[in-house]
Amino acid sequence: MLGENVRVLQQLFSPSVLHVLDLIGIFVFAISGALLAVRKNLDVFGMAVLAEVTGLGGGLFRDLVIGAVPPAAFTDLGYFLTPLLATVLVFFLHPHVERIQAAVNVFDAAGLGLFCVVGTTKAYDYGLGLTASACLGLATAVGGGVLRDVLANEVPSLLRWDRDLYAVPAMVGAAMVALFLRYDALNAMTSGLAAATTFVLRLLALHYHWRAPRAWQRRSAVRDEE
Repeated sequence: MLGENVRVLQQLFSPSVLHVLDLIGIFVFAISGALLAVRKNLDVFGMAVLAEVTGLGGGLFRDLVIGAVPPAAFTDLGYFLTPLLATVLVFFLHPHVERIQAAVNVFDAAGLGLFCVVGTTKAYDYGLGLTASACLGLATAVGGGVLRDVLANEVPSLLRWDRDLYAVPAMVGAAMVALFLRYDALNAMTSGLAAATTFVLRLLALHYHWRAPRAWQRRSAVRDEE
């Protein structure tokens, strides 16, 4: 049944289409890494490092955990060069890129939906259980952003209460894929539904500024960060 599920996903995304979508997602994530480097006043090398880590970090972590070695990022030059292209774009045009941040957020949300679906399915294909597969799907989608923030000496955005929900939409999408796999219902429509759900939830979180609750009846003398 697993083989059938994976074949159905491949029918939804042919290898060439999946490769292009991967590169688009990596490119958009890499832009966010390069932009953070600009805000941190890093040089062009620092921009490239944050772009590479943000674009490739989640997929690298997943592939190393499941034993898909060498990871795709080291076997396909396009995966390595795409973040560098994003770095060049931000290096010369960062004021303009900042102005189209809303559009970047839309593509970022789309990448989030795609990566959590593909990441969960690939992990399951390599023999992991449903829960572990969903966790790796989440890690694929958000891992690069966590590494980016750590390298930039910031609390990861997905751990901060004052940031719009990011990990939760990916978590929902990955959990949906795991449930579809559990009931042998993963097909073109359901995998697309999981990706679309993640995408819409992320956009709604951005629009309405949805945030996760903090501790119940929180009493803290620590001042909230700006």
